[in-house]
Amino acid sequence: MPEHQTSTAARARHDWTDAEIQALFELPFNDLLFRAQQCHRAHHDPNEIQISTLLSIKTGRCPEDCKYCPQSVRWNTGLEEEALLPLDVVRDAARKARESGAQRFCMGAAWRRPRDKQIDQVIEMIQAVRDEGLETCITLGMLTADQAQRLADAGLDYYNHNLDTSPEYYEEIITTRRFDDRLNTLEQVRQAGMKVCCGGIVGMGESRADRVGLLKALANLPSHPQSVPINQLVKVPGTPLDGVDEIDPLEFVRTIAVARLLMPAARVRLSAGRESMSDELQALCFLAGANSLFYGDKLLTTGNPDADADRQLMARLGLRPARQEAGTPSGDVQESAA
Repeated sequence: MPEHQTSTAARARHDWTDAEIQALFELPFNDLLFRAQQCHRAHHDPNEIQISTLLSIKTGRCPEDCKYCPQSVRWNTGLEEEALLPLDVVRDAARKARESGAQRFCMGAAWRRPRDKQIDQVIEMIQAVRDEGLETCITLGMLTADQAQRLADAGLDYYNHNLDTSPEYYEEIITTRRFDDRLNTLEQVRQAGMKVCCGGIVGMGESRADRVGLLKALANLPSHPQSVPINQLVKVPGTPLDGVDEIDPLEFVRTIAVARLLMPAARVRLSAGRESMSDELQALCFLAGANSLFYGDKLLTTGNPDADADRQLMARLGLRPARQEAGTPSGDVQESAA
C-alpha cells in the first residue's frame, strides 16, 4: 500500500442514494473540503497532478444536437470545419505535448458513431501516439462491441464518453441520443478491457439535484471510471446555452469535492472552463480533490490556460506532474464517505 494511502480505505460503493449525495453537498463548506481532502490523501499523493493534452482530430459537422457544443451542425457558431487530421500532424502534436510535460494524449472526433474505415485511421493515430511514449485516450462517439475491441487491441488506454448531466435533465440538453446509449457504450468499453474516462458538465442551467443525479450515475456504474472530468460550461455564441446563468464558483468546488468522496480512486479532472477561473478557484478545486487537468491553450474548440500559466500555478502551489500511470486499471477501492 502506498505511503499516502491509509488503512481507512474500504470496499467501493455502487449503491449511493440521492439523499446521501445531497447530504454531502449540504455539508458546511469547510467540513466538506476537509472530508474530501482526507479521502484524497488516503488514495493519492496530494501534491501530484496528472497532465493531459487534448487535440481535435476531426472538427465540426457533428449530427448530434448537444446544446452546449459548437461542433453541432445544428448551431451557427462560425466554427471552421476540419476533416480528419493527417497522421503526421497528430504525431507532431503528440511529440510537442510530451515535450511540454503531458503524460496522456487525448483525441476527439466530432462523430455520432465512427465507421469501421474511420476506426482504421484512428488506430494508426493511437499507435503513433504510443510510439511517442504517451498514454492514449480518445472520444469518437458511440461504439459497437467490435469497434471497442479493435481499439483495445490497438493499445488504447482510455475511452472518453461523458454522461454530461443527470438522467432526468438529459433530454433538456440532448435529444438525438438517449442516456442509455451512453451507458451502453461505456459497457462496451469496459467489456473490451479499456479504462473509462467519464464525467459531465455543470453550469448548463441544471439544479443541484441534477448535479447529484450526475454524480450518482457515475458512482453507481459497475466500476468507477478511472478518470472523471468535471467540466464547467464554456458558453459559445450561437449555441442554445449561450447566456445561461453562471454556476456559483463555490458550488463548482462542492461538485469536485463530492465527486472525490464518491469515487476516491479516480483521477478527478479539472477540465473545460478553467480559462475563466481564477488561480484561487483552481487552488480550491485541487484542495477539494481534483488531481488531473488538461494542458494547452485549446480544448477541442474552446480556450484553455496556456501551459506556461499552468506551470506557474503548479509551482506556486507546490504541485508536480504525476508519474506515468501503469497500463492496468486502478483498483476499485473506496473510503466510506457516508
